[in-house]
Amino acid sequence: MHDLIVNLHMHTTYSDGSGTYSELGNAALRTGVDVLIVTDHNILVQGSNQYFRQGKQRVLLLVCEEIHDQGCTPQKNHLLVFRVNKELASLADDTQALISAVKASGGISFIAHPVDPAMPAFGEADISWDNWDVDGYNGIELWNGFSELKSVAKGKWDAVVYAFFPEFIPQGPLPQTLSRWDELTSRGRRVVAIGGSDAHALHMSFGPLHRIIFPYKYHFSTINTHIMTPSPLTGDLAWDSDMVFAALEAGHCYLGYDLPAQTRGFHFSAQGKDSNAIMGDEFAISGSVTLQIKLPNPGEIRLLKNGKPVKVATSQTMIHVTDEPGVYRIEVYKPYLGKLRGWIFSNPIYLK
Repeated sequence: MHDLIVNLHMHTTYSDGSGTYSELGNAALRTGVDVLIVTDHNILVQGSNQYFRQGKQRVLLLVCEEIHDQGCTPQKNHLLVFRVNKELASLADDTQALISAVKASGGISFIAHPVDPAMPAFGEADISWDNWDVDGYNGIELWNGFSELKSVAKGKWDAVVYAFFPEFIPQGPLPQTLSRWDELTSRGRRVVAIGGSDAHALHMSFGPLHRIIFPYKYHFSTINTHIMTPSPLTGDLAWDSDMVFAALEAGHCYLGYDLPAQTRGFHFSAQGKDSNAIMGDEFAISGSVTLQIKLPNPGEIRLLKNGKPVKVATSQTMIHVTDEPGVYRIEVYKPYLGKLRGWIFSNPIYLK
């Protein structure tokens, strides 16, 4: 399997971002990202999927959408919509109807920033997801870079400090979001976790100081979704697009915070008597199952079952043998800038 780096959930000049597709593509080429998924608010710019190339390096840009009800105050319940070739924003006032339409159109959907706290110092309202009675969505955005800024910046002075030192912001998915995800999967739902930058590259001024919050290049170096695919990008637009969306739909992916150290090379699998599985797969237990974890370099590995830790070790590898059904996933933490920070969060392997 190949590990492709995807940066998703970002905004351009078509909505409330400051960059063009070309600027995003060039920034991605400088950071080693393989795929960009653009999600402007309530607008689908069709026919804009494309590659950006520099020498042998290639970046695939896919244009999708973030849909929410603009008539609602506050504007909660944002949905990331992928692999849909028609505009569905007119359904934004009925979240279940929107999710069902995405599914009927062959698309996939992810609840954006499930926990997105208010930021009163800048007039930002709480825009968390609150309609948990819906069904049919594929997953949730477990780690959102911009929501995390709102959770750590308690006032304007904090915001100024983080504007100039953004590397101190990321600590991991918000605990409330992790708890919600574990609650959903422990009840038997298959819920794919993705990580989003929510990049806008906003131009902000603090008196005489001017800063971009935050440059696309910075976002592309931090919270990424790594997908496991049968091949690298081929250069065939239709084939590569299908391959990317298929991996996201299946949950063959993990979240990596790539600034402290590159997460590419992470491995989490299950081996049984007659078959194997990777992240996102369902695995029928017959006798014992061996869970194998491998990191690109050492970190604090936490193996969780139904959201509860069952094994913790600081190492580059871990092996765990079990015959107990459950939802097994991995968290890895790494010291960075004086704090133990979230580094890798895997999708589960579902042992049945």
